[in-house]
Amino acid sequence: MSFDGRTLANISVLAAIVEGGSFARAADALGLSPSGVSRAVGRLETSIGVRLLDRTTRSVMLTDEGRRLYEEIGPLLAGIGDAVTMTAGASAAVQGRLRVNVDAYFSRRMLAVHLARFLERYPELSLELVTRDQLGDLVAD
Repeated sequence: MSFDGRTLANISVLAAIVEGGSFARAADALGLSPSGVSRAVGRLETSIGVRLLDRTTRSVMLTDEGRRLYEEIGPLLAGIGDAVTMTAGASAAVQGRLRVNVDAYFSRRMLAVHLARFLERYPELSLELVTRDQLGDLVAD
């Protein structure tokens, strides 16, 4: 058996069925049709040569083999999800240096009340706040 992206997608469908308790809920969660979910499980069962689910018109239950597979893949899928979330969060994180020139009055009255929360929200950001009575030439400074 070869492991590829389609196998991983089919395993994700199996996990959605187990977590949702039905093909219909898995289909809703994944944005697929119920028949698409059924085909994905069928492909997975065919590719590994094992029946994973016992299904009737009213219920879906894991076979012993299906339960063993799900117990093994559950933490792995969660780890993949965590890695994707962490990576996406890292690229979206605000970081670097921000230099802001503001009027002294504005900084005291408007900015000061929000500054601590702003810095707490963006810990990777280095803020250089320059207050002046006259702003002068911002480009030259």
